[in-house]
Amino acid sequence: MIANIMRVFLFLSAALSIFVTTAIVFILVRDSWPFFMQIPLTDFLFGTMWTPVFANPQFGVLPLLFATLQTAGLAMLIAIPFGLTMAIYLSEYARPAVREVIKPALEMLEAVPTVVYGYFALLVMTPFLQQLIPGLKGINLLVPGIILGIMILPYVVSVSEDAMRAVPNGLREGAYALGMAKWQVAIRVVIPGAFSGITAAFILGMSRAVGETMVLAIAAGQNPNLTWDPREGAATITAYIVQMSLGDVAHGSLAYQTIFAVGLLLFLITLLFNVVGFLLRRKFREVY
Repeated sequence: MIANIMRVFLFLSAALSIFVTTAIVFILVRDSWPFFMQIPLTDFLFGTMWTPVFANPQFGVLPLLFATLQTAGLAMLIAIPFGLTMAIYLSEYARPAVREVIKPALEMLEAVPTVVYGYFALLVMTPFLQQLIPGLKGINLLVPGIILGIMILPYVVSVSEDAMRAVPNGLREGAYALGMAKWQVAIRVVIPGAFSGITAAFILGMSRAVGETMVLAIAAGQNPNLTWDPREGAATITAYIVQMSLGDVAHGSLAYQTIFAVGLLLFLITLLFNVVGFLLRRKFREVY
């Protein structure tokens, strides 16, 4: 009897995540459908002007999309090399006492509110980097990208380190028996053996960076600007959603429906990252 109850409870717990995801997709599709009935999908995806509340509205999402991917890419340029290096150190080199101090201290960064990161980027990091980088504006994409990289660093380090520590010691001992140095074992044995978990860490970090809101809304600006220069400011998808959700546009209007249109795009981007991560993990398992 108890076993059946637990089985049903566990099934419902697992089904809850599917239900929530399905409900989110349903709401996004339902509320963005009227928008796409009026605005062609090609104009939305490939247009270079985003002015939904202007007298002559334009609905090209490329400025928001470029800014989102640019800040997320900058974040991953910080998180991947530093995160992987720190994970290797904690897994292969650090003594247990050192690991028990460094890892919890690093994970405490997750507890810092994102609004604090945002104002730190705006009031501390930006003035400092303006002295080092010519042409860096007070509102820019570079500093939020760096701060996002610091924010997602605990995710990358923690998940990657757990995956590396899960690699059987027998593989390490066999590599040492063949005469490999510790760094060779880490690169040629541990990282390939933990590639599935490391990929999950990178995908988790990328999804976190793409979906971040407050840092970008505060420090990156809210002006849609199609630019390749990270020294300039630009609005991201999440910053635009915050801006339009403040109640300044009429409920049910075309401008209001853009919230759900860009939200659906953001969901599809995150889904794409997870699908790519799944395919990479499966391919790697076939090779190794």
